[in-house]
Amino acid sequence: MKILVTGWFSFEQMGATAGDLLARDLVCDWLAQASIAFDTAVTPPFSGGVDWHAVDPEGYSHIVFVCGPFGNGPPLTEFLERFRHCRLFGLNLSMLQSLEEWNPFDLLLERDSSRCARPDMVFLTRQKQVPAIGVIIVHPQEEYGVRARHQSANAALQRMLDDREVSRVPVDTRLDVNAGGLRTPAEVESLIARMDVIVTTRLHGLVMGIKNDTPVLAIDPIVGGAKVYRQAQTIGWPVVFRADEISDVSLAEAFDYCLGEEARTCARECRRRAESGLSSLRDEFLTALTGGKGP
Repeated sequence: MKILVTGWFSFEQMGATAGDLLARDLVCDWLAQASIAFDTAVTPPFSGGVDWHAVDPEGYSHIVFVCGPFGNGPPLTEFLERFRHCRLFGLNLSMLQSLEEWNPFDLLLERDSSRCARPDMVFLTRQKQVPAIGVIIVHPQEEYGVRARHQSANAALQRMLDDREVSRVPVDTRLDVNAGGLRTPAEVESLIARMDVIVTTRLHGLVMGIKNDTPVLAIDPIVGGAKVYRQAQTIGWPVVFRADEISDVSLAEAFDYCLGEEARTCARECRRRAESGLSSLRDEFLTALTGGKGP
């Protein structure tokens, strides 16, 4: 007995989802625990398996198709014909046609069909949680002239994140035209506040992260440092780089620090320091505006 585990992750451009992969991995775990030999059929960008077009069909006794909608048509028709000698099992499928009309399976444990419905098997999966990282990058600012290094600074952050399994959440703080459909400061800040870490080349990425006690890895994209670097110094936040002093190693070390509790404690202290430093600002402003008469 040898199983070929397949699904929409086995076909090009068929919209395989995170749920499809979770269901696949669960089935593979079951087979491994039962000491049943199996291969997984994948197509790029997925890896770690075989190409069902290239393998010898006679090397398999069973096909298991896992998760998703399933109907009588391409590309399934070619696939089913190639492995027609195998016993065909279906797991967690939504059957697009009545089973009385078409059911190619020797065993079908469907998610839903004309005869029944079951809970999606992804409910049985357990997945590790990875950090949620708010990514706030600045557009080129021509006013800084030759000192500007926006592209290289943003690229350094992206390289650092590429080396880690994290959930990247792009956060656009610009509100006249917003890439993520955010409309108000509350919507922007509510998203920032829910992140585990912020990585940014924007001043207000730094400010709104620290304001919400969220550690921030900040790069000032201006050679020698400008407003981002100066603000971090002012509030005492240590995880800030100037564009001309960054390296992949230093960014990696800084990011690892930001994931720890020490960084979150430091962010709280910096937020309190900033609030304290602004405690007299309102009175200074109103006194100057009213000539000392008060509002």
